[in-house]
Amino acid sequence: MLLLRIVGVLVAIAIGAGIISFLFTRDRRYLRFSWAVTKYALIFLAVVLSLMFLERVLVL
Repeated sequence: MLLLRIVGVLVAIAIGAGIISFLFTRDRRYLRFSWAVTKYALIFLAVVLSLMFLERVLVL
């Protein structure tokens, strides 16, 4: 669980850095970077939550 929290904090920092970089430079590649990080973080979250759900179901 500690690893998931660390990954979550790093994802939040990466998304925030991309958005702040966009606000300073108006370069859209930073928004694309933030969107890509968000998309892959959501996919990772869905996989982890589904594995946790399957673990609960199989234990019962």
